[in-house]
Amino acid sequence: MVDWKGRRKSRNVIDARGQRAPARGRGIKIGGGLGTTGIIIAIVMFLMGADPMQIISLLMGGGGGGPVVQVPSSSDGSPAGGGPTVNDEAAEFMKVVLADTEETWGRLFREAGSRYPEPQLVLFTHSYPTACGQGSAASGPFYCPGDRKLYLDLSFFSELERLGAPGDFAQAYVIGHEVGHHIQTVTGTIGKAQNMKARMRQTDANAIQVLVELQADCYAGVWAHYAENRRDLLEAGDVEEGLRAASAIGDDTLQRRAGRPVRKESFTHGSSRERMQWFRTGFDTGDVARCDTFAASGVQLR
Repeated sequence: MVDWKGRRKSRNVIDARGQRAPARGRGIKIGGGLGTTGIIIAIVMFLMGADPMQIISLLMGGGGGGPVVQVPSSSDGSPAGGGPTVNDEAAEFMKVVLADTEETWGRLFREAGSRYPEPQLVLFTHSYPTACGQGSAASGPFYCPGDRKLYLDLSFFSELERLGAPGDFAQAYVIGHEVGHHIQTVTGTIGKAQNMKARMRQTDANAIQVLVELQADCYAGVWAHYAENRRDLLEAGDVEEGLRAASAIGDDTLQRRAGRPVRKESFTHGSSRERMQWFRTGFDTGDVARCDTFAASGVQLR
């Protein structure tokens, strides 16, 4: 990406790294499974940018509807306790990326006649209480519909680089994808998908979840489109970084890395080709309407 320093930073980032915010209440009790087993679960959930507790809850029809874990907060809305906020380059970059997504989606929502409810991004280390259960670094970046926040342990990006997707835009793509889940929550897509999956057998529910994830990839592409064409935030090679990141965390690629046969019925995020295709669709068109992965697959959400 071009020199991002000096650009606007989002005020919606809570830096909770090193803090031990105590949970109140019982949280959400999770049961059931995902249909993928053993090492595939571990690798997919670790690397795919989704919280295992959230995905299980979605497939079981939960979706953050249970008791919410409350985090004590200070007067400015940030979690109380722990040491001082850490301001390093990685955290500052995340603030700039989130601010840029706010610019894109704020404008698109205004053009549609509504207001964009900006999500918060929580930076944490190791684990942190959320409305979807206890967030863990092992789950990778995730979005919780229950409190409408993004959660990220920055150590994830070292793993992403190990998979062959280095670069600052690869990191930005991850944030764009999770913001895409926020858009889906605000527009009601997540709720409708949850309701459908609750009535389905596991393999069919997995297929619906793939469409959810591919649409979030497309929304990430929409954001990148405007970051490039309106704010000149991208530079040569950035789109390729995003495509490599999408490819590196495709279900088929991860299953091959685990030494297992590719089982399409177990996919929960889509193949590498599909993830790249939908990111590219959003980037090339900048058209939210072109991100309807459900209609493209003949699925009617209701």
